Amino acid sequence: MRSSNPALSEKVFLDAGSGRVGVVDDGSTMSVNGTINKTGLMLVILSLTALFSWNQVAADPLGGSMWVWGGLIGGAVVGLVTVFKPAWSPITAPLYAALEGLFVGAISARYAMFYEGIVMQAVMLTVGTAFAMLMAYRSGLIRATEKFRMGVVAATGGIFLIYLATMGLRFFGMDIPYIHGSGMIGIGFSLLVVGVAALNLILDFDFIEQGSEKGAPKFMEWYGAFGLTVTLVWLYIEFLRLLSKLRD
Repeated sequence: MRSSNPALSEKVFLDAGSGRVGVVDDGSTMSVNGTINKTGLMLVILSLTALFSWNQVAADPLGGSMWVWGGLIGGAVVGLVTVFKPAWSPITAPLYAALEGLFVGAISARYAMFYEGIVMQAVMLTVGTAFAMLMAYRSGLIRATEKFRMGVVAATGGIFLIYLATMGLRFFGMDIPYIHGSGMIGIGFSLLVVGVAALNLILDFDFIEQGSEKGAPKFMEWYGAFGLTVTLVWLYIEFLRLLSKLRD
């Protein structure tokens, strides 16, 4: 098993609990349905805090940066804790969802100020894409083969490096030309990123299913839900970026 989502790496499942995956006689093992339920709960939490930060930004647009950076940095810190301490995920995963919701709500409110209806479009596209990827995975239309995994992992790593370079260059007042603009190259780059993010869902679905079959500890349902939420939030943000470029 392998996923380009760092939250769903093979080592995490194998090292869960006592250091290896083993079936528990009392039935307290990870299940697909349990992971789906916990993912739904995390998305509800995320939506509630997103609504809160949205209202805060709408009431005070100048103070929106506090919610954007507070949610982003706080979510990143809790996310890293979850990655390194999967056994804490029943607590840290919902907390991550709450913090990430503050970021998502605030950034969405900012986009909505400039592009009418863009948030609902991004939400619908994210839900539709997730459903389509799930159907493609369940039907066997797209299979998480080793070559497929390697390709998605490589593409995701490349995008991460580009975004990391962008952050570093902007710190010095520079930027990578074209790809972040609203021209054809910028739109093409966003389409590529959206596609890679969507393909990550296939790896996430496969990894959660494999973890369930191998009898991962019950708390890994929260961890699997956390990893899936990370991908969904990434996909939603990329849809916002793509739609804004198309509007421009």
